[in-house]
Amino acid sequence: MKQFLSIFFLFGFLFQIHCQDENSKIHTAYKFEQIINKIEQLYVDSVNTRKLTETAIVALLEELDPHSTYIPKKDANDARSQIDGSFVGIGIRFNIVKDTILVVGTISGGPSEKLGILPGDKIIKVDEETVAGIGIKNSGVRSRLLGEKDSKVLVSIKRDGSNALIKFNIKRDKIPIFSVDASYMIDEKTGYIKLNSFSRTSTREMQYAISKLKKEGMKKLILDLQDNGGGLLSAAQDIADEFLSDDKLIVYSEGRSQPRSNLRAGKKGLWEKGDLVILVNEYTASASEIVSGAVQDWDRGIIVGRRTFGKGLVQRPMRLLDGSEMRLTIARYYTPSGRFIQKPYDNVKSYKNDITQRFLNGELMHADSVKLPDSLRFSTLIKKRDVYSGGGITPDYFVPIDTTDISEYFKKINRGGHLNGFALKYVNANRKKLKDKFSSFGLYKKEMIVDDQLIKKFKDYVSSEDSSIIFKKEDYKISEQLIKTRLKGNIALNLWGYAEFYEVFNDRNEELQKALKLLRTKKDLFKN
Repeated sequence: MKQFLSIFFLFGFLFQIHCQDENSKIHTAYKFEQIINKIEQLYVDSVNTRKLTETAIVALLEELDPHSTYIPKKDANDARSQIDGSFVGIGIRFNIVKDTILVVGTISGGPSEKLGILPGDKIIKVDEETVAGIGIKNSGVRSRLLGEKDSKVLVSIKRDGSNALIKFNIKRDKIPIFSVDASYMIDEKTGYIKLNSFSRTSTREMQYAISKLKKEGMKKLILDLQDNGGGLLSAAQDIADEFLSDDKLIVYSEGRSQPRSNLRAGKKGLWEKGDLVILVNEYTASASEIVSGAVQDWDRGIIVGRRTFGKGLVQRPMRLLDGSEMRLTIARYYTPSGRFIQKPYDNVKSYKNDITQRFLNGELMHADSVKLPDSLRFSTLIKKRDVYSGGGITPDYFVPIDTTDISEYFKKINRGGHLNGFALKYVNANRKKLKDKFSSFGLYKKEMIVDDQLIKKFKDYVSSEDSSIIFKKEDYKISEQLIKTRLKGNIALNLWGYAEFYEVFNDRNEELQKALKLLRTKKDLFKN
């Protein structure tokens, strides 16, 4: 009887706690609603209740961690497009030049390419609305050209050589967003892949790139994850599975309401053997760190560059009733050796300024400026090498950030977008001439020279765009090769695409050059 009464009172006590907890939740919700109502009724000025509520939601999530976020309805579709790897539109790359929408390129297989829209075309009207000369922004272009699949939009275009507007009635379609920016053979044995994100299409793109390079003779692979901010956890698992054999653990996660979940390799990967180097930097984050951590922990490949961002939290996207979205942190993830690589976020200001602080501390220039305690030391699973947790993935081979050719002149022309702007204008004015002279990118890469005449045109362009930027010979001398490489790369981008830009610019990619040197000279990459 005594035992029965004890259980009875225990259940009664727990029920009371449950009720109190539920009452507390109801009270909190009512309290918030009451405050909003009082503001609407009594505040001295009229208020935007929706804006107030969204501001409160943002502040609420900021109290949790830096990666739990709220995405308003107007931005939610764009955010989901990046994850889905596609959007619905007319299939162009555009830029706004002199208050006019300029077609930089068309997406292969998209509706604009099929109808004959060309790079260099200027969009003057959209559905009879004049969009040139009205101060239109990128968001304004997207809102007019994106829409529902199979819906139509009338676009009026001005093409060089003709005064009349050419009208195209374009049926919107699903347009891919590619996450593999470039894949090519650097030399007879070494392949290079640049991955910019982890979306629903990334695995398929990576598989295609690896297969293509293998057919071209690839024996060694450099995977470039520099500036890759991450994406889907499932994509990280699938891509890591291309490198890891058997059922090796790739990552595990757990949280207060999420029991431990182990994600393992499960299929025959396309690159389980052969040298592998992954390039990283301080903006390599999230899913990129999962792949880098798994490859490092299993001694499958080496990591080259600088310490990664340090994001070890898992978010779940949750669509809200009005079409907005919340991405809530639900778990922490750990590398196969047990490393938790999330950097501290107790101090929000310090967290936001972390990369700047790394620069000021000298970490981006000197490997030995990072002193990690033994408590953060772990061992890799095969070769028992030392690796560390706490604040990102520490590379096996450090490459300092190179600032020797960054002059004040370069900073100003780069921040002002003048390298891109000039290349776009130059290509638009000389597209046929350039294509006739360089019938292939291979010929362009080999023979295109950014000479003094082109540099003079560039200097004149900068002066006309921003008179506050004064050309200084000593500054130019410091940055000359960097400026010429960027111009050559940006011209290639506007003539062909991103893959060709990277193939030009990678001649100055210090991390890539370090990886090539290691692959060509080191017998055992794991002995650094």
